[in-house]
Amino acid sequence: MNFQNNSHGKELLLLGFSEVPDLQLSLFVVFLLTYFLTVLGNLIIILIICLSQELHNPMYFFISNLSFLDISYSSVTQPQLLFILAAGPRKISFAACITQLYIFMSLACTEFVSLTAMSYDRYVAICKPLHYPILMNKKVCLLLATASWVVGFLDPLAHTVVISQLPICRPRVINHFFCDLSVLLNLSCVDKLFIEIMTYVVGSVVALPAFLLTLISYIFIISNILKITSSAGRHKAFSTCASHLTVVILYYGSVLIMHMRPSSQYLLAQDKPLSVLYTAIIPMLNPLIYSLRNKDVKKALFKLTTVNLYKS
Repeated sequence: MNFQNNSHGKELLLLGFSEVPDLQLSLFVVFLLTYFLTVLGNLIIILIICLSQELHNPMYFFISNLSFLDISYSSVTQPQLLFILAAGPRKISFAACITQLYIFMSLACTEFVSLTAMSYDRYVAICKPLHYPILMNKKVCLLLATASWVVGFLDPLAHTVVISQLPICRPRVINHFFCDLSVLLNLSCVDKLFIEIMTYVVGSVVALPAFLLTLISYIFIISNILKITSSAGRHKAFSTCASHLTVVILYYGSVLIMHMRPSSQYLLAQDKPLSVLYTAIIPMLNPLIYSLRNKDVKKALFKLTTVNLYKS
């Protein structure tokens, strides 16, 4: 399918939440606090894991990788949203818009694969505990983490190139706070069936296998946990994967609802709140989920704080 470039050098206008002008200051404060907590919370998780020798194991290696991903993920969209709320609608070049879309989709794909790697880690820990040190050694962990990033940034590349060639024939106004896939498609008046099919195919290449592998891992994990005779043992086994399962449900649910729909069902009034959920709220909640539900993290934080207070 051959698309002709249609004055892509011109700028686009991001409106943000301009439909609620009286709430701009309140929204700015809320999103500033959300972004601050996201960066601070995930940085604290990374620092605790790096500084605590007892947390130097595969599970926490993947958690620190996820925390870095969450900082990157929210930083792609949140600073721009804060600028729009503070200064009004913002102009952005088409090239910058496409770049933002590519980085955002790449980080989303990376998170899908990373969550799958984490589910495999929990599967090995619970279902094959005797082989855990061999199957999840440092080399394997580094390989899985690297593969997550490589696959994540390769998967949306062709898709982004095709989208960048779509002719823009509608007003260059984006009723959103970042260059999301749905709003960019709405700027073009060509038949979007090809792009929609490609979206499902590209999304399925990573998201579907990642989801199925995660689902299979948890089927084995839960069946193994149910075989444990003592209630204390079952509780301990389940607590090691409960946080990850919570993050998986939140992330997969919001992203799949948002993007695996035909363009005819896109409603911007619904899309922006959904986008806020997976670009701002979930990255902020992840450190809380992993720290508040994890005794090892709280213990390591207490130990580090006590040592530092003692030294001072």
